[in-house]
Amino acid sequence: MTQTAPTPTHLVQQRYRAPEPSGPTQWNPVLDVLHRHRSVRRYLTDPVTDDTLRLLISAAQSAPTSSNLQVWSVIAVRDPERRARLAALPGNQVHILQAPVLLVWTADFARLRQLAADREAPLDGADYLESSYVGFIDAALAAQNAVVAAESLGLGTVYLGALRNNPEDVAAELNLPPQVFAVFGLLVGHPDPSEDARVKPRLPQGAVLHHETYDLAAQRDHVADYESRIAEFYAEQELSHSWTERVLARLASEESLNGRHRLRESLANHGFRLK
Repeated sequence: MTQTAPTPTHLVQQRYRAPEPSGPTQWNPVLDVLHRHRSVRRYLTDPVTDDTLRLLISAAQSAPTSSNLQVWSVIAVRDPERRARLAALPGNQVHILQAPVLLVWTADFARLRQLAADREAPLDGADYLESSYVGFIDAALAAQNAVVAAESLGLGTVYLGALRNNPEDVAAELNLPPQVFAVFGLLVGHPDPSEDARVKPRLPQGAVLHHETYDLAAQRDHVADYESRIAEFYAEQELSHSWTERVLARLASEESLNGRHRLRESLANHGFRLK
């Protein structure tokens, strides 16, 4: 039996698991790809070719970058033994072993430091927290462009923030010089259809979209509504706890950060002064 392609209305409503918002009056293939996004944690063994990788990186480099500084770099990790060592750091995440390529996105000031040293030019502005923000933001913007590009080609992706659990070990494994910091990983590969991963519903727009000024009180009802909608998703995925329980547990204590409470120390260890 031929399946009917989801309509734009279905795709938008699927993102919220709600009959609202009503069908969009505008649509295109880019919006289609964005609304179909889901995290993939089970992959086939099919490789991601060098040609595809180059295309993903050119898409990443098409993202905005503050003042054209381009203070990010990415390391493509294909070697199974290296991926196994990296997988062990955040708790043996099996999908790191399955996916054919792990992209490690970094905030990279080593390139600019090298330029400044070659010209004996000052670069004191790179020592401030603002500059580090720029590196993290630039890396995130670039990576998200790569995600959209990969998914437009039928590939699957999932971000790996857990690389920040052990940043010094990641730096050693990838031979990162001072002033280059691993911000997160991104797995890319061909999704295993047996995973049956679903689109995870997001908060209603009423909880995140404010008009003119911020209104905290108005969010309560929207968040309560979201709890019932995402509970259905969790039940389908055989996951326990509510969304509120999950997010509060994730930020409950130093221990719940799984090593990331050391982020300021880790950045300083790698040459980020954060004035």
